[in-house]
Amino acid sequence: MKIVQISDTHFSPSKAHFNGNWEPVRCWIETVKPDLVVHTGDLTIDGADQDDDISFSMSLLQELDVPVLLVPGNHDVGHMPGSAQPIDDLRLARWRRLAGPDRFAKDLGVWRLIGLNSLLIGSGHAEESEQFDWLVEMLEGRNGRRVAIFGHKPLFVDDPAEGDTGYWGAGPAVRQQLLALFAAHDVALYASGHLHWAWQGELGATKLVWAPPTSFIIDTLEREMPGERLVGGVVHHLADGVMSEIVAVDGTTAHILDHVIDEVYPRHATKVVVEAAQ
Repeated sequence: MKIVQISDTHFSPSKAHFNGNWEPVRCWIETVKPDLVVHTGDLTIDGADQDDDISFSMSLLQELDVPVLLVPGNHDVGHMPGSAQPIDDLRLARWRRLAGPDRFAKDLGVWRLIGLNSLLIGSGHAEESEQFDWLVEMLEGRNGRRVAIFGHKPLFVDDPAEGDTGYWGAGPAVRQQLLALFAAHDVALYASGHLHWAWQGELGATKLVWAPPTSFIIDTLEREMPGERLVGGVVHHLADGVMSEIVAVDGTTAHILDHVIDEVYPRHATKVVVEAAQ
């Protein structure tokens, strides 16, 4: 089975900075001829608060002639408690109304594919424990199938025993809980996005993959991370095992967020809100 994973497309009808990369990515997907496409979140620039961003982005995905499964990212449904856009019932309802479910389980041959809403992980939202119980049920009921799990955020950045990385990964306690669950059920793949870095490695029997974005890379606004900066996607070959190929897609532009951040995600607006509250 061949799966193309794309991530962090950051589409928007009003902020079209990265939309131009869709055509070469779409053509590349057609060339690869996958059985399935999985989008691992940040579909939109601001679907967390803008209906049009989700509707527009979904219309682009519908141009593909293969089935698509997707999970949301922080720019689609919100992020951590205390952030400018925390995940909440309203944002979850918007995603579900316009994009569909925020998690999935699909059996294809000897594989069970699972998609998680990773923004619920460690959020304290009422649905966090519900999703965890569902995940346990999906793993325990796999009937001998191999398992590949997809989510927006990685569980860790540098080391599975690292402390709290805040925005970038899962908190230490919930991370260890999930890693133990993955090990107990022989999860073959955990594939994510979010970091705007491309990397692959292993932890025990689980292959770990960070998909590159199709939108932009980050220069000095954030620290260096493992892997490499590129714009593209991943081809996962699932057979007896997993082989993943990270691809820099021809024809795409590696936009640099540093150059346009105040147009796309205005920092001054956050500053004004904070100052007004003081």
